[in-house]
Amino acid sequence: MRRKQCAVTDQARTHEILTRCRVGRLATVGSDGYPYITPVNYIFYKGSVYFHCAHKGEKLDNIARDNRVCFEVDIPLSYFDLAYDPTRPPCQVHQFYHCVIIRGRAEIVEDTVEKVASLNALMAAHEERPDFDLITDEIPAVSLCTVVAIRPETVSCKSDMAQNKIDEERGRMAAYLKKRGLPGDDEAARLMAEKKGN
Repeated sequence: MRRKQCAVTDQARTHEILTRCRVGRLATVGSDGYPYITPVNYIFYKGSVYFHCAHKGEKLDNIARDNRVCFEVDIPLSYFDLAYDPTRPPCQVHQFYHCVIIRGRAEIVEDTVEKVASLNALMAAHEERPDFDLITDEIPAVSLCTVVAIRPETVSCKSDMAQNKIDEERGRMAAYLKKRGLPGDDEAARLMAEKKGN
């Protein structure tokens, strides 16, 4: 990671980012040697990433040929615009964000207990209510879908919160974002304030 000051080493923080996101991007190696990226609904559950799909498709063909994959999620926060300081060069506009990149191996989940558990975890995360009907192995839909698990080998997490700025400048940036009040500004301002003195 080039910007080491942005690295997140706290596993709980990484888990929180993975849990907040609903859609991630799966990169597989295509038959032509090019990366093939697919957005997938997913759940991070018991240390693995799970998603479901049809029984056939390009990503499954790619995984069958080479199960090495990369999986990425991100949470864009504040776009830091020129209005903060109109004298700054345009190339200094900036996006504050969180992201997680996982490299690992993808495998088809054959164990029915694991498959059903991961589907219920996925439903619980996306429905965000406790009263949905639980999935069981007797439901036809279970056999009609494929569940893929990504077993992480490396996980890197990054949060860009102006860590390369001195406390005074970071404080001014946070105050600007808090006053501006666009979506994501509040969280970015709060996290910038927490970085003061670090």
